[in-house]
Amino acid sequence: MCGIIGCNGVEAAVPVLINGLERMEYRGYDSSGIAVLSQGKIITEKKKGRVAALVKRLEQSTNLDAQIGIGHTRWATHGKPSDENAHPHQSGKFTLVHNGIIENHAELKEQYLKLTKTKSDTDTEIAVHLLNRFYSDNCLEAIAHTVRLLKGSFALAVICEDEPDRLFCVRQASPLVVGIGDGTFAASDTSAISEKIHTLYRMNDGEIAVLSKDSIEFFDFGLNKITKTPDEFEKNSYTADKGNCEHFMLKEIYEQPEAIRKTVDAYLNENVFDLQLKIEKPERFYIVACGSAYHTGLVGRQVFERLTKIPVSVETASEFRYSRPLVNGNTPVIIISQSGETADSLAALREAKKRGAKTVSIVNVKESSIASESDFVLLTKAGPEIAVATTKAYGAQLAALYLLGIYFAEAFGTADKNELEKMKKALTELHKTVSAALGCEELIKEIAQRLKDIDRAYFIGRGLGFAAAAEGSLKLKEISYIHCEAYAAGEMKHGTISLIEKGTTVVAMNTQKELTHKLQSNIDEVRSRGARVIAVTSAESKIDADETITVPEVHPLFAVSTQIVPVQLLSYHIARLRGCDIDKPRNLAKSVTVE
Repeated sequence: MCGIIGCNGVEAAVPVLINGLERMEYRGYDSSGIAVLSQGKIITEKKKGRVAALVKRLEQSTNLDAQIGIGHTRWATHGKPSDENAHPHQSGKFTLVHNGIIENHAELKEQYLKLTKTKSDTDTEIAVHLLNRFYSDNCLEAIAHTVRLLKGSFALAVICEDEPDRLFCVRQASPLVVGIGDGTFAASDTSAISEKIHTLYRMNDGEIAVLSKDSIEFFDFGLNKITKTPDEFEKNSYTADKGNCEHFMLKEIYEQPEAIRKTVDAYLNENVFDLQLKIEKPERFYIVACGSAYHTGLVGRQVFERLTKIPVSVETASEFRYSRPLVNGNTPVIIISQSGETADSLAALREAKKRGAKTVSIVNVKESSIASESDFVLLTKAGPEIAVATTKAYGAQLAALYLLGIYFAEAFGTADKNELEKMKKALTELHKTVSAALGCEELIKEIAQRLKDIDRAYFIGRGLGFAAAAEGSLKLKEISYIHCEAYAAGEMKHGTISLIEKGTTVVAMNTQKELTHKLQSNIDEVRSRGARVIAVTSAESKIDADETITVPEVHPLFAVSTQIVPVQLLSYHIARLRGCDIDKPRNLAKSVTVE
């Protein structure tokens, strides 16, 4: 969600902070701000809206020469988006930025700060007032005292006027990394600082880092010193370049074939797996994820069950931890997360580990918390994804699940060897088929022109088609703001069909040839009540609909990978015609780091 950036000992802090904030814009936010310590005084500038609005305000500011500072992009939880609620927050000699939620902020205010006037509606401001209250002459002790009282999730970066040469960082259940280069740096996301550092440390929960100009010390919340070894990381020279595309989302839709190719090539070389994953044949698999990643899990369930003959439970991560899941040492739990920092998914991972399960993560960020805490990591090769609405990372996650399903079937001896070899070959060619599916864009533009003014839509499908429908519905609603629902096609007649009337838009996803006749019946049911149906289908499966989008034939278990392409494009072009902020939809965040 929010993004934190901090630096100390750099030649000029403001450009470093702004660059870091711009690199974290993809996380989603509604305001931004920086604070620098210049000539013994902390100067803060913050602004509702995009980082560009903050930059414009900074052009009118003076006395911003500094070597130390902190910055923040805020995604509102407590208090509406506004200049007052934007970070950083200040009290006395302290200024801080915060990512996460302080769950007991009301109790702390009642107990310690009854007479303190607050300027914002945020939970964060309570933390900085506590620092000021507990401070005598030792910043580190005041910080330790404060964080021992906080409950919830929090990453903090703190500067103090009495300590002009030190930057303080805290991590508890919210991502934060620190590093050393020409100066010292802190960030919520490694990509924000990777080009500036040669040494990276991933902070763990319950740790405080003290960043001097050229070194970093670590302590626990009891102020016991901690010795840490550096973490491996990949230099990220990615630049936010749309190329010839108007939006990152369109660029990333077209990058989908390459993301699939790289992911497959990384683990399947000449039909030989390089997974090194040792799991005994289990009683059941669990797949746990949120949002689009959850929709890939719906596909994974059918792939796994078809190939391994082992039942699979697909759970939303936000419910998994509280459902008393029946997992043990013989139930592998597969966690899927693009960022590897999704708070609900990380909590689910920890719950699974606590219950003794073997954990496997499918993530796109090697240095992420989920990757570091999993027993095994299958790293997708989608590269940085800037648009909030996922496309190429979703495609790479599907490829990873196909790989795992084939791998387990081969390891457990549960599927015909010849069929598995055919699937491996099809998987190595999948990127070409997905690339061919992109050829429908001109037709999609025409359909989008006709649909741009609709106020609701329904996506339906059977089997794998329902998984595709769920993702298609999410894509349309999150970037175009059109109310949209997905249903297993056979369920439409159990209530929802009462909402169908003349002109209602229904998108039917036909992924499985053997279910074509059943889906056709459902299409006929809604058309007879006035719905206008757009069918997405393969060349060999004929569907009678008002409009048909045909994609290339592919192995039946991989059909979602090709059929999702037209609906990604459809969502994009409808949102574009409606004038929506496609790459940064309202209220959404790329990396959801609060529960």
